[in-house]
Amino acid sequence: MPSIGVLELLIILVIVIAVFGAGKLASLGGAVGKGVRDFRQNVKGDDEESN
Repeated sequence: MPSIGVLELLIILVIVIAVFGAGKLASLGGAVGKGVRDFRQNVKGDDEESN
């Protein structure tokens, strides 16, 4: 199975920026980061409640 190299990742990044725009991409990244942070806090909180 072929692996994805740096050049392919850069091409994908350029296409994503062209489709969504840099501003939309920044807000999307912030939303994903907030979601991951909330998920981690909830999982950590569930572990503390069960102990």
